[in-house]
Amino acid sequence: MRTAAGQNWSTMRSFQRDRSVTQARLRPGTVRRIVGFARPYRRLLAGFGALIVLSAATGAVTPLLLKAIIDDGVVPGRTGVVQVLAGVVAGLAVVEALLGLAQRWFSARVGEGLIYEMRSQVFDHVQRQPLAFFARTQTGALITRLNNDVLGAQSAFTNTLSAVLSNILSVGFVLAAMLSLSWEITVVALVLLPVFVVPARLLAPRLAALTRESYGLNAEMNTLMTERFNVAGALLTKLHGEPDREAAAFRGRAGRVRDIGITQAMFGRIFFVSLTLVASLATAIVYGFGGTFAAQGTLQVGTIVALTAYLTRLYGPLTQLSNVHVDVMTALVSFERVFEVLDLRPAIEDAADAVDLPAGPLAVEFDHVGFRYPAAAEVSLASLESTAVLETRASEPVLHDITFRVGPGELVALVGPSGAGKTTISHLVGRIYDATDGTVRVGGVDVRQARGRSLRAGVGIVTQDAHLFHDTIRANLLFARSDATEEDMWAALDAAQIGASVRGLPGGLDTVVGDRGYRLSGGEKQRLALARLLLAAPAVVVLDEATAHLDSESEAAVQRALTAALAGRTSLVIAHRLSTIRSANRILVVDGGRIVEAGTHEELIAGDGLYAELHRTQFAPEADAVPAAGEPATGTDEGAAHGDAGAPEEDWSAGVTLATVQAASGTAATPVATPPGPASTDVPPASPGPGTSPAGSGPSWGTAMSMSPDARR
Repeated sequence: MRTAAGQNWSTMRSFQRDRSVTQARLRPGTVRRIVGFARPYRRLLAGFGALIVLSAATGAVTPLLLKAIIDDGVVPGRTGVVQVLAGVVAGLAVVEALLGLAQRWFSARVGEGLIYEMRSQVFDHVQRQPLAFFARTQTGALITRLNNDVLGAQSAFTNTLSAVLSNILSVGFVLAAMLSLSWEITVVALVLLPVFVVPARLLAPRLAALTRESYGLNAEMNTLMTERFNVAGALLTKLHGEPDREAAAFRGRAGRVRDIGITQAMFGRIFFVSLTLVASLATAIVYGFGGTFAAQGTLQVGTIVALTAYLTRLYGPLTQLSNVHVDVMTALVSFERVFEVLDLRPAIEDAADAVDLPAGPLAVEFDHVGFRYPAAAEVSLASLESTAVLETRASEPVLHDITFRVGPGELVALVGPSGAGKTTISHLVGRIYDATDGTVRVGGVDVRQARGRSLRAGVGIVTQDAHLFHDTIRANLLFARSDATEEDMWAALDAAQIGASVRGLPGGLDTVVGDRGYRLSGGEKQRLALARLLLAAPAVVVLDEATAHLDSESEAAVQRALTAALAGRTSLVIAHRLSTIRSANRILVVDGGRIVEAGTHEELIAGDGLYAELHRTQFAPEADAVPAAGEPATGTDEGAAHGDAGAPEEDWSAGVTLATVQAASGTAATPVATPPGPASTDVPPASPGPGTSPAGSGPSWGTAMSMSPDARR
């Protein structure tokens, strides 16, 4: 049996809830699904219910024993009866305490089990959603489903079920006992109930509004702290923010939360005082009427004591039951919000007859592929986007009739202006999105018919902004291949040109890389991402601007790592730096979602089309940098041509300078000025690294592999 203070707090919390929830329309079958969730716990729930019945019955018996002590023991002077009955009351108190502990154990088992099941299901379901889902969904709203709504659903089987059943039984037992003792006094006691319930109901909307505002302000503060207290947000604040202004804005929100807390505390005290006052008034009435009846000889003294004891067990449960529909609907709506996420079917999932990709080298084929991004209604939920209605109109097509083939072991490059559709093409290879028209095949298998696990093992993708988890280097590598040995990890790190640097760290593989890998330089993050790819050993490699935004030294190190990553693998490379892909087997020029040109570097330059225009635009600064006669040659290198600083970067690979990289790759350490004229079209690759070949003699990505694509097959 709960204490009076616990009942008062539970009653106030009930009145704080938003009453508009009672207007919500539950979808058909919601209650049946809730029962389905509870089915594995039916024995625990049955035991829980039995304990609630016993607890309510025990609480109703105690006042009757107090009556017997007075009327049958104290008044007649029978000390033996007093002692025996007092012992029984003490025993019932112990039993009631044990029943309370048992109830808590049962409710915890059921509640925590439900939380575990629901969170696990929601997490597993959400991580299978396509990228389009995460591109539209508010992360905070999604996390709320995993936390607050799951907790709200759990409370249906613990707090709400327990409170409703316990209150109904308690009120039933207490009223039956009171009416049997004195129906006149019972009626008078019940007349006072509206004196408390009506003001409480009038106060409830204000309490609910304050609670909603408090939740909103806390959410805003959480968002502010999340945005400001990660590495990127902190850096932006350091560069452009005004700490005093930021602190003032935060203090404003925190101050309002403080004011709301004070108001809620006062309302709570008023609530508790009111309930206590009503109970005290009722007690006074019972003693007044009962004492009069006792003096007249129509009522025993013990009966007055019993009625008074019952009053404390009557008002709390009755008040809570007056608001029970709000409690029940709040719990049901929480369940429905969880079911809403679970019912959103992933737009991309394995077919019923899905197959594995074949072993060995794999080709990539696009057969008249068209694509448009899905409409919001196809991949998202309005409640996760903070919008009333999702758009149902699909986007305009972004790819049109894309047809090409990358043979096993070939390297094909995609170039073109920003927004042309290159990254979208790469996403279709790994089935991050599904083609709207046509077919994408890997190893001759339509990716829509390929088993997801097999496709992820066969296709490896490295983006220009490689993501690392805030964890150790070891954990980030094992994310790609959980069964990898330490020797496998070191082999991958060495092939990615970062093994020596990791060995020099105090923690080695157990070094924490920081939030999104911010403790590493850009080049180190890319090489670690390439090591992760090498550990997975895919047969197909897709690189989306893997060397973008890097300085010359970091780019050189990454290019050497690419030698191992691409050797012997089917490769699709997206690059804006044309020097890095000029020796590809074939270059596809994408513009406006179409392949407008295709050929080798030399063929495309000779064709004087978009590729040639991009090339002239990109390397024009080199021609402008040629010194006039009599002036000392300052020279430019590929990093300078691309706007990079060219200065050695301070990172783990300290001591590896541009000069040593150039020496290792067989090029001169001193940059040579690019002469004017047509020769500028034959600019050599920027620090191509070992294993490269002269222009026009084949792929410059290297010929040796450190890890076979079949290493995992």
